[in-house]
Amino acid sequence: MTQIVQISAPKKTKLPALSMPNDVQARITQTIPLVRRIAWHVHARVASAIEVEDLAQIGMIALVEAARCYEDRGHAFSTYASLRIRGAMIDHLRKEARIARSAIKHRRDVEATRAKLEQRLRRAPSDLEMATEMGLSLGTYQDLAAAIQPLRDTALDDAYSDHLMVFADAAELPDAALSRAQLATALHRAVDQLTEREKTILQLYFVEELNLDEIGMVLGVGPARVCQIKKAALTKMRALMPDDADD
Repeated sequence: MTQIVQISAPKKTKLPALSMPNDVQARITQTIPLVRRIAWHVHARVASAIEVEDLAQIGMIALVEAARCYEDRGHAFSTYASLRIRGAMIDHLRKEARIARSAIKHRRDVEATRAKLEQRLRRAPSDLEMATEMGLSLGTYQDLAAAIQPLRDTALDDAYSDHLMVFADAAELPDAALSRAQLATALHRAVDQLTEREKTILQLYFVEELNLDEIGMVLGVGPARVCQIKKAALTKMRALMPDDADD
């Protein structure tokens, strides 16, 4: 039996509706979490070259292809899919490596020049001052600065959340809505006080649903250290929350 299905891909990964047998769809659905885990593992080694969501999108395409081509020869589908997913990500990185290295170098050069001028001038340098310091014409520098800026676009699916007040049920009582809004604001402020590593660990643990061992592999530390940092981050957030906030 064949049915038309819409694959639910990670965050900004967008795939069209596809016609496929039920067993193929089942393989894809069950293996989607594996795509994100592999994406995080690969991203840990090349964080400056590509966004984790871009890796997840590449992995989702590889997963669909793997599900269609899979033949049971004594190996679990997850093992076969892992090789295909990781291979697709690495192939993409190899193809883009030269461009990525060039962009990274230019970005570092610009950032280093900007930091040097800010220290010397004690203010943010103008484009003309940056161009002069780097030995470039103003137009060339502006083109370079525009080229190294990462482009980010947010789809509606990414912006929507059941937990955001802007999408709250219209029937919600005003006092409940106000309480939730205040709690959300307090949470955002508490998260802002965390270090980048603490934020990453909470993101991987509560959002990406990685366990302590997997987070340790991503960050290059042991699970005991991950547990210690997670506990310290939660303790710090609780201390920053209002006294009347629920646990």
